Amino acid sequence: TDRKKLHTAPVGQVFRLRPFHLLVATGGGYAGYRKYEDYKLEQLEKKGIEVPVKLASEWEVALYKSVPTRLLSRAWGRLNQVELPTWLRKPIYSLYIWTFGVNMKEAAVEDLHHYRNLSEFFRRKLKPQARPVCCRHSVISPSDGKILNFGQVKNCEVEQVKGVTYSLESFLGPRICREELSFSQAPAGNSFQQQLVTKEGNELYHCVIYLAPGDYHCFHSPTDWRVSHRRHFPGSLMSVNPGVARWIKELFCHNERVVLTGDWKHGFFSLTAVGATNVGSIRIYFDQDLHTNSPSYSKGSYNDFSFISNNNKEGIPMRKGEHLGEFNLGSTIVLIFEAPKDFKFHLKAGQKIRFGEALGSL
Repeated sequence: TDRKKLHTAPVGQVFRLRPFHLLVATGGGYAGYRKYEDYKLEQLEKKGIEVPVKLASEWEVALYKSVPTRLLSRAWGRLNQVELPTWLRKPIYSLYIWTFGVNMKEAAVEDLHHYRNLSEFFRRKLKPQARPVCCRHSVISPSDGKILNFGQVKNCEVEQVKGVTYSLESFLGPRICREELSFSQAPAGNSFQQQLVTKEGNELYHCVIYLAPGDYHCFHSPTDWRVSHRRHFPGSLMSVNPGVARWIKELFCHNERVVLTGDWKHGFFSLTAVGATNVGSIRIYFDQDLHTNSPSYSKGSYNDFSFISNNNKEGIPMRKGEHLGEFNLGSTIVLIFEAPKDFKFHLKAGQKIRFGEALGSL
């Protein structure tokens, strides 16, 4: 009579898996497998072995999208804001520095105890002399990173990496039909690419820069230009490392991104900050109304904001090298701009580049 009763649940209830948990487990496992495949591809590239392009199927992309990367990125963002005890800061930051090869000698503040949380460490400022801005070339790198691709835009398609493209119109969104934007005056019958080119004899160029987790996380103005419009695309937050960019066609069109458009002395100019896993937060310093990685969003939607008003006919003027925005962790920046046919890039695909170094000139 003193024995305790043991209540057990039916076996079916114990092992019952909810669809959401199964989806997360399957998607997470597949994402881990892809990370391993990306690592093997990187090793082959280091040995100089050319890797054939193998694109993901629709079901593979859907499976990858099933991973709740937006939720995980918001959780990561909150974790980054947690203030660390002083005694724990150096061990954690030192591990990150060792893992991703961060050069703290360039940081304005080298003392690791100064950074109260991971977010402050990611957004650390550099010493003024660490990144001299090139004055001899018209377009400079807006950030540290790796050059994934560059060149002329052809047939309304842009290369994210060699052999893998995405649609120019899907990436930038529908043409902005505003009288104050010069590139909206092109004849409506022309292709989307031709509508962006404002001057006869000019071509459309692009450049893709991948920011690794160990890179400097702020980005700057690549040239002297005026920002007229901002378009925010909520979307997925898949990884944008070169291995995934080689695997998923139109990866940049799937992911959340902020497109800044305007003009420079040669016509149309745009800079797009593309979000990625754990990089749901994209900040533009002069745009206080921008809020990225919101819990509620409509797939395929976008929202526009014009910096042109009755009181401001010029938009936001940006000087070459001026602070423009920041990521919470490494991501990707895409430049798409108009220039004369004699514009030349001073780059090699796959090379490392630092903010302030030349991208190209006339």
